[in-house]
Amino acid sequence: MPDANELVCLIDAPGAERDALAEVIAKEGLAVIAVECLEQLPDETVLAVAHARAVPSEAWQALAERLPTLVVSDDRQDSDLIHAVDAGLVDYVIEPRRHGHLLRRMIRRVIDLHRLARERERDRERLSELNERLETHLAMLRLDQQAGGQIQRKLLPPRPQSIGGVRCDYWLVPSLYLSGDFLDFQRFDDRYTLFYFADVSGHGASSAFVTVLLKSLSHRWQQEWDGRHPEELAPRWLAGLNRELLDTGIGKHATLFVGVIDRERGYLHYSLGAQLPMPMLMTEGRAHYLEGEGMPVGLFPDVEYPRLGCALPADFRLWLCSDGILECLPGETLEARLEVLRARAEGSETILDLRRGLALGDDIAEADGEDDASGRDELPDDLTIMMLSGFGNDDA
Repeated sequence: MPDANELVCLIDAPGAERDALAEVIAKEGLAVIAVECLEQLPDETVLAVAHARAVPSEAWQALAERLPTLVVSDDRQDSDLIHAVDAGLVDYVIEPRRHGHLLRRMIRRVIDLHRLARERERDRERLSELNERLETHLAMLRLDQQAGGQIQRKLLPPRPQSIGGVRCDYWLVPSLYLSGDFLDFQRFDDRYTLFYFADVSGHGASSAFVTVLLKSLSHRWQQEWDGRHPEELAPRWLAGLNRELLDTGIGKHATLFVGVIDRERGYLHYSLGAQLPMPMLMTEGRAHYLEGEGMPVGLFPDVEYPRLGCALPADFRLWLCSDGILECLPGETLEARLEVLRARAEGSETILDLRRGLALGDDIAEADGEDDASGRDELPDDLTIMMLSGFGNDDA
């Protein structure tokens, strides 16, 4: 229903016929004002009812552009009525005083439609403004994520590098800008080399923050270690990180593999928290998955992580992959994909060899470890490969 304040303006020559038509329109509460020409139209007019005889033929276009307008005429063959219709007026009524009820219904319908059109236009403008603000905020968020990704990459170890004859190389591609995958490779002293490989649940900012926490804690725990009982270091790290993640209450957990390489003995002490796929040790031309299992880190309190170990021959390669790599492999089952991964690792001597052996697009397979997602679609998960080899590599 039209609002009582919505004004209908009748355009017609003064006289008894105009007054009678104004009374017909004003029935049922419509507010009406009568004027003689377009120039007298009040600004608050929402609808014009114009008699065909009162508006020059050249003025119909301007009236149609200014207001929704109904044309009335006493004769269907009125040439002025034809001009009005050609100009785009919304509708017309013949013998309006005789068909007053129809005229009022049409007035109400046009006013309602015009109100809806105005509301849609306001909504469109408001939506356009919100979209513009959203685009601005998204651009700021994108810049923040890109900056965060650059900082996160600065926390990674140099690649490649060799410590005490053990060489480390890796490839890490985030799903977009920030990664939930993280790794480190550090010299402890002349005998021990420490490393870990982590995959935080999810990906993006919250997962990346956990990797920063992991970096900080591992540095602190490394400083606190006295170099004794290397078999206890990895499970103690995992138990400590488990407590830290539970205490933060952020709802994040991680899979981890932590290793201590005893270069003097040629031995790997390790522990793990639900690492999948398990690391693969390549010796004498054959690759096999390491043994062991452990609970995810950050899910359950008071978890004890296993003390595990294996001998490292003079010529070995140790492959570690995040679970995102499994999504790039053929196979209907997990076991089938793990076998494909093992076979391809067995046939690879470098990170690049294994990358090219995976079912990746060329832009991903050839991307280096500092890929920042520019020019590619978001990946379903972070992709990370780490390879340790020894013992015959020079320090670098």
